[in-house]
Amino acid sequence: MDRLSILQDVQQRLAELFRSSPAADLERNVKALMGQTFQRLDLVTREEFDIQVELVDRLRRRVQALEARLSEQPQRPD
Repeated sequence: MDRLSILQDVQQRLAELFRSSPAADLERNVKALMGQTFQRLDLVTREEFDIQVELVDRLRRRVQALEARLSEQPQRPD
């Protein structure tokens, strides 16, 4: 679920709640506040997070392989 759909879902639920009360102005203010808050949080989707985890894991494996190759190299005298 991406950021926009999460925000829309929360807004829809709040809209349903406020329709039964005289809170139209409050609803607009809450939507604006939530939109600003989510933008500042710089959230990522689960898919984006999983991609980054995979990239870090691949880089870690590459570093380990390079370290192993270096440890196998004969040491040069200084």
